Amino acid sequence: MKTAKELLLGYLEHINNPDEAIKLFADDAMIELPYLASLGLNYQMKGKEVIYNFLKNLPDTFTNFKFQNIQIHIDTPDQVFGEYEVNAIVNSTSKPYHQLYMGRLVAEDGKIKLLREALDMIVVARGMFPDGLPQLPL
Repeated sequence: MKTAKELLLGYLEHINNPDEAIKLFADDAMIELPYLASLGLNYQMKGKEVIYNFLKNLPDTFTNFKFQNIQIHIDTPDQVFGEYEVNAIVNSTSKPYHQLYMGRLVAEDGKIKLLREALDMIVVARGMFPDGLPQLPL
């Protein structure tokens, strides 16, 4: 049975391989990126099918999306907290995407039950919106 740290490292390693990454998730798992709501974007993915579709779309959204500089700060068998970076290109705008993620993963029965990540919304807006910050929703 995998620990929370093993699950997080496996997820980060297989981020561009949804067929492998999805095997790490429980059937009722959830990925949350709560601060995406401030940009009017969906922030919660519930269930393996929804998570799989989210992961499948990453290569269409970004070029060279790969986690690096992974640091684990808290590590217990059921929970892990880490920081990890991405340096990619947003395909729709051709803008750079240099992001620091912070993630808390909760494991249950050797599977990912919850992955909650925080990220800089200004970086998201500058990269994803053609006009950058002026395009932010009110």
